[in-house]
Amino acid sequence: MFIPCDRGGGSAAPDFKGFTLLMPAVSVGNVGQLAIDLVISTLNMTKVGYFYTDCLVPMVGNNPYATAEENSTELSINAEVYSLPSKKLVVLQIRSPFIKNKYRPFCETLLSWVKSSNCARLILLSSSHAYQRDDEQLLGTPLRYLLTPDLEITVGGRMQELNWKEMEKVAAYPGISDTDKVLHIPGGGITKLLFTESCSKGIQMAVLLKFCSEGDNIPDAFVLVNYLNEWLQLIKSDVSTVGSEWKIPSSWRLLFGNGLPPALF
Repeated sequence: MFIPCDRGGGSAAPDFKGFTLLMPAVSVGNVGQLAIDLVISTLNMTKVGYFYTDCLVPMVGNNPYATAEENSTELSINAEVYSLPSKKLVVLQIRSPFIKNKYRPFCETLLSWVKSSNCARLILLSSSHAYQRDDEQLLGTPLRYLLTPDLEITVGGRMQELNWKEMEKVAAYPGISDTDKVLHIPGGGITKLLFTESCSKGIQMAVLLKFCSEGDNIPDAFVLVNYLNEWLQLIKSDVSTVGSEWKIPSSWRLLFGNGLPPALF
């Protein structure tokens, strides 16, 4: 459940009616979470609350988006909510893994909040194991998208204009029968469950994902966030300097050490 920040003064809870809710799946390479970091940091989004749940491993740490010594000691927890009213964007960042068998209750609580807060749509940034692609998925771009039927009506044409590739269904019984096809997202965490639940509940939801492998997943995060930006136009993009427009959060210095070029800071 969403708990607004107590800023003092008794201000009302934020209104997310008509907003796009953007969030990551805890998936292979943590690519969605890294991409969300780039969005929050670049857009200088304001923390407006947190998502209280017993479905995630508890954690606490320093402000991952600190810009000065004054705000570096602010605390962050496992699921926090950031907002940018000027773009009608609300972001849920997840920073810890799920507790076993807690996928379904989390999805139910999340989708209940999406409905009660009157968010216009939900976009999930995810990833999937590159080594488990079938022959068709090996061709072309490593990026894929999924749309629920309710969102397909409004943005399906836009995806065609962008020449995006929809996530393929794969054989349910490979090597035995190719007639039965199912949605398979290995390494995708809650992605498949959240998508199928959104379909059944009539929620407008999109999944944007990248096939990748565990390792240094910074490049994957840039590719995924640029993929998102093609659609939402969150920032102005210059094709000659792809990636340089995104602001690296200060916490990445501690996560990746010298793995990032100094120019990124």
